[in-house]
Amino acid sequence: MITIDTKTKIIGLLGYPLTHSFSPVMQNSAFEKADLNNIYIPIEVIADDLGHVVQGISKMNFGGFNVTIPYKIKIIKYLDEIDKLARIIGAVNVVTIEDGQMKGYNTDGSGFLRSFEIETGETTEGKTILIIGSGGAARAISMTLAMNGAKKIYICNRTLERAVVLAEDINNSIKKCAFPVALLSRDLNDALRDTDIIINTSSIGMYPDVDVMPLDRGLLEKKFIVCDIVYNPYRTKLLEEAENIGCRTLSGIHMLVYQGAESFRLWTGKEPPVKTMFDAISEILTK
Repeated sequence: MITIDTKTKIIGLLGYPLTHSFSPVMQNSAFEKADLNNIYIPIEVIADDLGHVVQGISKMNFGGFNVTIPYKIKIIKYLDEIDKLARIIGAVNVVTIEDGQMKGYNTDGSGFLRSFEIETGETTEGKTILIIGSGGAARAISMTLAMNGAKKIYICNRTLERAVVLAEDINNSIKKCAFPVALLSRDLNDALRDTDIIINTSSIGMYPDVDVMPLDRGLLEKKFIVCDIVYNPYRTKLLEEAENIGCRTLSGIHMLVYQGAESFRLWTGKEPPVKTMFDAISEILTK
């Protein structure tokens, strides 16, 4: 049981909306298991207030915070320091606070890669990957995959210009392996013929809009490993349709836990209780 007093360290989650988030349950269970006097709270913030909220947090008893949709890129200008990897990625999802100084990190890419390797028993090295979306999570995952030997990465987005920017950033900062693709185009069909792994990094399919898909079901084939970083619901419509035709799938729950475990390590300097974090989320999902 968490006891709150004047020495309690507050850890936050900044984003909007946050009604879907399992992070408070996961992190508070981890803090309790590790016998830490910390508490994790969701903080919904509208865009116009982000700077004011971050400034206020720096003056309070916060040990750090996570950043989620839609602020993983916007948060950077409010921080004092950015980790090298997060700077290359251009997005932050974890912030530590020491003596009022805020430092940003990115654990999205490493969290996804760790979950993929453990849950599928496969590697992304030498694979061709189609990424749907071009926001903060897409940047983190695609750049991490490029750093870890992906053969080719297609960035697929409704707005082609955004896909072009991300693909150019990957090609210029890591290696020439990325290609932009418009979501509704003939080029997408060509890209899919060459693809081994599909990763949805957009929020399409997230609760409460659980009946929508980021990709037409007619484009799915059994050969794909289909991944969705959306974790509420546990099985998105995309994953359900992919499973129906025989694809191997990966839910966003696993990425959530592994990026959360790395966040825990950054805030506390302690080894995260990963099993406790999985169990906390599993309990919610089975209710």
